[in-house]
Amino acid sequence: MKNKILKDTVAITLITLVSGLALGIVQEITAGPIARQEALSKERAYKEVFPEAASFETILSGEDESLEAYLDEKGYTAQNIDEVMQALDEEGSPLGYAFTVTSSEGYGGDIQFAMGVMDDGTVNGLSILSIEETAGLGMKADTEEFKSQFQNKNVEAFQYTKNGAETDQEIDAISGATITTNAMVNGVNAGLCAFQYEKGGN
Repeated sequence: MKNKILKDTVAITLITLVSGLALGIVQEITAGPIARQEALSKERAYKEVFPEAASFETILSGEDESLEAYLDEKGYTAQNIDEVMQALDEEGSPLGYAFTVTSSEGYGGDIQFAMGVMDDGTVNGLSILSIEETAGLGMKADTEEFKSQFQNKNVEAFQYTKNGAETDQEIDAISGATITTNAMVNGVNAGLCAFQYEKGGN
């Protein structure tokens, strides 16, 4: 009986070790392609939000404690700036910034998007990188009809309305998806706040 228990224990241990090793190898093999795909997705998104840019220069990659503290101070505790790129023209002159923003306030979880901001503070465009909102409702955040509401507007901050937007600051809420709308508006506002930070604002 003891021998059987010992054999079973050894067998289970070996299976666990082999499985763990196999998973580690698979993760190692897939990590590179996944990272490359994510980088390509970001590159496409930056071109989408800044089509006039000839190139992008990395200003920040990964979380920056000072920037996050600045956002928290301004009330954007549920938003993170994952990456900051400077958009450059053919001569290498700055046109503005492209930000990767993550908002944790989505109905279905985190929403990650890229946004472009011209040097004068005008929003140049939005491109969704990752979103898992409700089909037919929150997923409408990834439509041109919704995203274009932010474009070509120079405001300090946006707010959403259910009564029809009447000013540049107002964004029409997605019907039946105010949580998603709120997540997007706060995310864009966090991006504008990060723009002010990069420009040396207070």
